[in-house]
Amino acid sequence: MDRKSHGCYSKEFRAEAVELVVEGGVSAYEASRRLCLPKSTLENWVRAFKTGKLAEIGGQQRPLTEVEQELERVKRELAQIKQERDILKKAAAYFAKESLPGTR
Repeated sequence: MDRKSHGCYSKEFRAEAVELVVEGGVSAYEASRRLCLPKSTLENWVRAFKTGKLAEIGGQQRPLTEVEQELERVKRELAQIKQERDILKKAAAYFAKESLPGTR
């Protein structure tokens, strides 16, 4: 997956990413992989959240347009669907192997 080198992330996206780590119990590495963003960026957001400064991050950035917001949403959805597909592939392979005669 391609990663942005200096990405623009909305405040909502940052808040959701931090929530995934802080309240969701997901590691920073796993969350950054799922969301296709650098682990260090997510760790910085979590640190800022814990000090109460998450809202200050990205204050100098321009607001995202509707098209950019839609693109961001679609990318998140695609990443989730790819993860679900990979799980289903592994499950299908497991059950196909189990159904072969002589493999039990």
